[in-house]
Amino acid sequence: MEKIYIPKDFASDQQIKWCPGCGDYSILKQMQAILPETGLLKEKIVFISGIGCSSRFPYYMETFGLHGIHGRAPAIATGVKLARPDLSVWIITGDGDGLSIGGNHTIHLLRRNLDVNVLLFNNEIYGLTKGQYSPTSNLGLRTKSSPTGTIDRPFNLLSLVLGAGAGFVARAMDRDPKHLREMLLRAQQYKGTSFLEIYQNCNIFNDGAFEVFTEKDSKADHTLFLEHQVPLIFGSQKQRGIYLDGLHPRLVSLKDGYYHSSDLWIHDETDQVKADLLTRFFDASGQEEFPRPFGVFYREERPVYDVLFHDQITEAQKNKPISLDALISGANTWKI
Repeated sequence: MEKIYIPKDFASDQQIKWCPGCGDYSILKQMQAILPETGLLKEKIVFISGIGCSSRFPYYMETFGLHGIHGRAPAIATGVKLARPDLSVWIITGDGDGLSIGGNHTIHLLRRNLDVNVLLFNNEIYGLTKGQYSPTSNLGLRTKSSPTGTIDRPFNLLSLVLGAGAGFVARAMDRDPKHLREMLLRAQQYKGTSFLEIYQNCNIFNDGAFEVFTEKDSKADHTLFLEHQVPLIFGSQKQRGIYLDGLHPRLVSLKDGYYHSSDLWIHDETDQVKADLLTRFFDASGQEEFPRPFGVFYREERPVYDVLFHDQITEAQKNKPISLDALISGANTWKI
C-alpha cells in the first residue's frame, strides 16, 4: 500500500538551533510541507550540507542526511547519487559555503547536470562565523571583516549559475511561502541539477537586506514574478511592464495606453539569452530601477550525468573483463 505522509512526518525530534526570527525556519517549514506532495518515501530522500547556518538543515529533517565539511556538499552528493541513483538528493548550502570555499565544486556540479537539487540560502553575509562579508555582500557593506566597507564586487549569483551550464535556474524568498513552495516543487520535478537561490533574512547580522522585496508597501513595485509565456508586468496596480528593444530591456508604463501587454517581453523559460538578461536586472550600471525577478529563469532538458555514468558502466561490463594489473599498466608501457 502506498505510504501517505503529512508535513510533520518530515520533522525530526532535534532541537532547532537557529536564531529566533531567522529566515531558515520558513524554508524548513515549506520543505516539510512539499515533500508529502512528491510521493517520495522518507527512506529515499537524503539532505547533504556543508558548513554554515543553513547546513544544520539535515538535522531537522526526518530523512537521511549528512552534515559534511565546508564547501564539499556537492562532492559528497555526487558520490551519493552515483552510488544510489534511486535516491532524491538535496544539497543545502549558503552564499559562503557554496560560493567561496565551495565555489569550484558548485560550478562543476552544475555543468555535469547530475540529478540533484541545490538550495542556496543567500543572506549576503557569513552568519555562523558572526557577521563577516560574503561573496554576495553588497559593495560598501560594513562588517567585522570590512569595517570601512567591503571593496569586493559581489557575485551576480544566477548569472554565474547560468554561465556554469545549469539546466534549471530559479529564485524565491523566505517571506513568500506560497511562491517558495511552488519553486521547491518545480526544482524537485526537474530531471537534472536544479538550482534554487532563496533570499533568506539574517536578522542578526544583515537584517532587512531584502526588505524592499518582502514588505507590503514596496514589494509590488520592486518584484517581478516570472511565469512561462506571460508578459513581464509588475507594480501595485499592474501598471508597469518591461519592453524588449532588441536585447535591451526598457521599463514602460501601461497607464497612458501607448504600450499594451501584447507589446511586452513574454517570458520564456527555455530562452537562455533572455534568462541571462533577467539575471542582470540589478547588475549593470543604470539598471538599479528594474524590479528583481523571482521564479524560474531558465529550464533546459538535457542528458543527466548519473544516467550517462551508469550507461557507460553497463556498456563496459559487456566487454571481456581484464585484470587489474592490465588495466593499470595500459598499453603505453616500456622497460628501462
